[in-house]
Amino acid sequence: MIKVRVFAPAKINLALHITGRLPDGYHLIDSLVAFADIGDWITLTEHGPRELSVSGPEGVPELASDDNIMWHAAQKFWTPDRPLSMALEKHLPMASGIGGGSADAAAAYRGLLLLRATVEGMASPRAPTTEDAHALLSIGADVPMCVLSDPARIRGIGEQITPVPNFFPYATVLVNPRVQVSTPTVFSGLTIRDNPGLDPWPVSFEDRDAALDWMRAQRNDLHAPAVADCPAIGTVLNALEQTGTCRLARMSGSGATCFGIFKRMHMAQAAADAISAAHPDWWVRAGRLNGGRNAVPQLIRSTT
Repeated sequence: MIKVRVFAPAKINLALHITGRLPDGYHLIDSLVAFADIGDWITLTEHGPRELSVSGPEGVPELASDDNIMWHAAQKFWTPDRPLSMALEKHLPMASGIGGGSADAAAAYRGLLLLRATVEGMASPRAPTTEDAHALLSIGADVPMCVLSDPARIRGIGEQITPVPNFFPYATVLVNPRVQVSTPTVFSGLTIRDNPGLDPWPVSFEDRDAALDWMRAQRNDLHAPAVADCPAIGTVLNALEQTGTCRLARMSGSGATCFGIFKRMHMAQAAADAISAAHPDWWVRAGRLNGGRNAVPQLIRSTT
C-alpha cells in the first residue's frame, strides 16, 4: 500500500492591504504572508473506499463531507477510476483567518502529485503547470499561495505570488478566541476598498529588526470591520500586547485568529502559557514562521 503524508501549515497575513474590487466581487490585495510550523496533517492512500476520515483536536464530523475542499483538489488532480482515501488530522480551528481549508487543499494537491508519480512509476512528481495554477485558484484564492507555503508577497486576488527570500523565522504566538468570523461579512463592512498597497519593499529581509519595523508600518485593512463584527478580536490583541515581550500584534486574514511576534522562542512560549492560563477556552499555540520546511510530502510504503 502506498501512502503520502503532507503537512499543511497555517497561513499568516503579516500585512493585508485591500487595494480594489473587481466587477465580479473579488477583492484585490497586497499582502505579506508567512507560514507557521503549526498546522494540519493530510494522509493520502491509493487504496480502499473513496472516503475522507477526520481526526485531531479540531476535527468535526462535518469536515468529512463530500464537499470538503480537499475533494475539490482530488477531483482536479486525481484519476477518477483509481481508489483514493484521505485522512485529515485537524489542528487548526475552522473559519479562523489562517487559511486552514486552503492549506489542506494545497497539501492534498502536493500529496496527489507525489502519489500519482509513485503509482505510475515516475522518478519524481511532475512540475506544477500554468493549468495547475488556474485550477488551484478556482478552488480558492488562498490555495496557490498555500501550495508554496513559503514567505511571499501576494497581489491581485491571490494569483500574483512573489517569493520573499531570507525571511527570518520569527517566533510567534497564534491566538483564536473560539469565535468563527464570516469572511463575506467582514468584507461587506469595508468602507474603503481602494487603499494604498504595501510600502516600498525593503531592500532585504535579512535584518530581522528592520524587517519588523517595516511590518509595523503596514496594516490589516480588515481589522476594523472584523472587530466590529467580533469584539473578541480586540481582547485577543490586548492580551498579546500585554505580555510585555510581544513586538507586533495583528489580526491575520479576516480573523478571528491574531498573531504576536516575539524576539525569542522561549518568550513566545511563556506568552502562550500565560494567555492560555488566563483564557483556557481560547485556542493558543506557539511556533515559528518556518512552516514551509515541513511542507514537502513524505512517501510511506506499507504492507498493510
